[in-house]
Amino acid sequence: MRSWSACGPGERRHAAILAVEGADFLEGRLERVEEAYTRGIRSIQLVHYRVNELGDIQTEAVRHGGLTPFGRDVIREMNRLGMLVDVAHGTLDLVRAAAEASSKPFVLSHTVVDVPGLARAVSREHARLVAQRGGVVGVFPVAFGGPGFSGYIDHVSRMADAVGIDHVAIGTDMDGIPLNSTFDDYAEWPSIATALLARGYGRADVAKVMGDNVARVLTATIG
Repeated sequence: MRSWSACGPGERRHAAILAVEGADFLEGRLERVEEAYTRGIRSIQLVHYRVNELGDIQTEAVRHGGLTPFGRDVIREMNRLGMLVDVAHGTLDLVRAAAEASSKPFVLSHTVVDVPGLARAVSREHARLVAQRGGVVGVFPVAFGGPGFSGYIDHVSRMADAVGIDHVAIGTDMDGIPLNSTFDDYAEWPSIATALLARGYGRADVAKVMGDNVARVLTATIG
């Protein structure tokens, strides 16, 4: 289960939504999307640890050539209900098809860009598909390709260069990378803003990365 937290411009409050990482629980039954919505779920990551009925993942051999017809139906149903689509771990072809199927912005909640050898990293083309639909890409704090916390800020900057500052967010998944996480305590989050300011980013742009971009997409998808 994943939670996104965000507050809109000028607001000082905390909010969270319930999300499911991997749509395997649907078991090919479209009606379960609305059942999940009724139970309070507001975001579903289409694929996670295995190729499922919706499509292919980055870490296994391709079976569907991207997104399946059922996956397209799930996206349309989530759009109808007001749910946030998450394409994290999906292949480039899956994300390309999701961009065609979705009438609303979507997210790629956690990844990094341009990191050879890391299966769950994405190319710039991959990330830009999300941005072109008005969505955001979350950068997760994996200690790969750079020294510690400074390396993580490098990842955030590289993503901003790839997709534009309006489409970058802070992704977590810290429980998913316990041995290689740049930081393991949410109390360290203010350090991200401080580091971005030190890199020369303006306060408005830092606010976008720290939550405003996510708030915009949430408003456009779940209201």
